Amino acid sequence: MEPRRSLGWPILLGVVLIGSIIALGVGWVLVSIAAALGSGNAAFYYALLGVGMALLVLVLAGVIVYLALTVKAIALSQRQSNFIDSVTHELKSPLASLKLSLQTLTRRAVPAEQQADFHRIMLQDIERLDTLIDHLLDAAKTLQRRLREGREVSSVEPVLRQVCAAVAQRHGIDPGRIRIEMPAAPGPVVRGRATDLEIVLRNLIDNAVKYSLPDPDVEVTLAEPQRGRVRMSVADNGPGIPVSQRPRIFRRFVRLGSELERSTQGTGLGLFLVKALVKQMRGKVSVRGRLPPPGTVFELELPAA
Repeated sequence: MEPRRSLGWPILLGVVLIGSIIALGVGWVLVSIAAALGSGNAAFYYALLGVGMALLVLVLAGVIVYLALTVKAIALSQRQSNFIDSVTHELKSPLASLKLSLQTLTRRAVPAEQQADFHRIMLQDIERLDTLIDHLLDAAKTLQRRLREGREVSSVEPVLRQVCAAVAQRHGIDPGRIRIEMPAAPGPVVRGRATDLEIVLRNLIDNAVKYSLPDPDVEVTLAEPQRGRVRMSVADNGPGIPVSQRPRIFRRFVRLGSELERSTQGTGLGLFLVKALVKQMRGKVSVRGRLPPPGTVFELELPAA
């Protein structure tokens, strides 16, 4: 998770760098004066030289840290720009569709069949807006929540089946396209809130279906607990994620490709939420390619109750 950082550390680093540069300059002036006067005090000269070298190393280290902070700030700014582009598109597209449908229905008589089509389209647009708002609210809650040891436990099976049915309905696909392989009932129980588990599974399974359309083949596998850990995986038949890009996908606001050329919906918050919530549940999440390709497999490991 990437919490909001205070400005105290960069300001303190800047003050230390400025003080070091001033001290370095004064020290070298004193060394020059001592050399010019020919004092012959070698100990004084070497002492000032050592202090100057130490300050020089400190300034160099500070510059490197500042460079790293600047690069990180630029990268975050770029991701925020992508986020704004994606949210703008996610808001504008369904609103434009809703406006067109309502204008058509109010300006002229529409046959009953077309009215049903318009109502269906408007419901889909509202569902798209509702999903966007849920993502934003989930991200805000996750960023504001303090990391603490949870005492709640959740059964995986009912949450998993509910999420799979909801995702299939949202994308209008046959529920059989999302296959579930799991142990016999009642199934594993994990430590953590059911709402957090639902957000994690919803984002992973929704992404698996979304990036595999129009012919999704998603397999969700849930294994028996071993050594106090519950392992599950979500595999899809989408185009896959390049190996070089896999470490980036869990960062906030990250979406691969250009926002202007993107065909899939999203804000770049889904996998960030997954990573943050799994971390709060004391678990792990990883990604790998599907064998045989194409496709992607996300693997979850959560503490068993």
